[in-house]
Amino acid sequence: MATPLTIQKPMLFKICLLLFSVTTIATKDAASATVGPIFIFGDSIVDVGTNNYLKNCTAQVNHPYYGVDYPHSIATGRFSNGLNPADCVVALLGGYKESPPPFLALLAHSSNLTGDLLHGVNFASGGAALVKGVRKQVVGNVVSYEEQIQQFATVNGNITALLGKSKGQLLIQGSMYIICVGSNDIVNYVFSHPTTPEVFIANITAIYAIHLKNLYNLGARKFGIMGVPPLGCCPISRAISGGACTKEINDVASAFYTSLKSLLKNLSSTLEGFKYSLANSYNMTMSVIENPPTGFKDVKTPCCGNHPLAGINDCMEGGYLCPKRDNHLFWDAFHPSEAASKLAARVLVFGEDPNFVTPINFSTLRKA
Repeated sequence: MATPLTIQKPMLFKICLLLFSVTTIATKDAASATVGPIFIFGDSIVDVGTNNYLKNCTAQVNHPYYGVDYPHSIATGRFSNGLNPADCVVALLGGYKESPPPFLALLAHSSNLTGDLLHGVNFASGGAALVKGVRKQVVGNVVSYEEQIQQFATVNGNITALLGKSKGQLLIQGSMYIICVGSNDIVNYVFSHPTTPEVFIANITAIYAIHLKNLYNLGARKFGIMGVPPLGCCPISRAISGGACTKEINDVASAFYTSLKSLLKNLSSTLEGFKYSLANSYNMTMSVIENPPTGFKDVKTPCCGNHPLAGINDCMEGGYLCPKRDNHLFWDAFHPSEAASKLAARVLVFGEDPNFVTPINFSTLRKA
């Protein structure tokens, strides 16, 4: 499931040679900004093309109809008809039109590396999980959350080399870290049941804590966390259950949010300078399903890959594509439509309801 570390070593050397050879760099905006850049970690909900660069990875969507509503209808590797939640959130936070580029894309196009590193990076990889290797038999090679943090450690070191230790750490500490992970762990658990739900939740919460502390030790201070949505209500779950939401999956997702909320509260009281905003993606999604906002006509079936007479199929060119994507909550069997992502982003960034985002929203966290 994880990208072999042997891929990174020659590339890291290449980065170091490039960065240390640079004598003049465009750092004025990054160094003088009141807030630092944005770094994004997680799974397919916020992946903007990482998996396009991976071999032996089946979790790739660099083909139509993905991207049908992205500028010029380009299938960028986003698991969406257009923009995804990462794009929509950073655009509302300011300073971005869409998500920063994938780390692996920056490596592949190193001529722009120096400037891009200082304006944020997206490390997210579709299929990634808190536990390294989860669902590898299904998705093949992906960049695990653990390895995403290792990649950030490389970026951290190079930013320090570019700006100097003092300015580099100020930039890192002023940056925002958006994280969306955990869904794949829960899906894997529901299909395997290696232990009780209580033990499973305790285990992945403990692993999450380790990862957050590792980021904190690298200088991260402002964490924007997206919780896990009601996975039992996604189209594939409904298809398997005969149309209804799957209570077992939803119960685990809800319990994980409660455990994560407790963890973050604890970390904020024990780690100096640790600040966070936690999005209750479960409540946010259920509120749309139970009381659809104006414009949402279908909150159960996917826009792409599904047809009322055919059940759930892959989202592929030549298959079924709904004519009005903005009417749908779900784009494919698992992921939100661009319209849903924009709706969620407004709540995350500007929302004041603690049932949806707590203890502060993403905008307040960004300025903290």
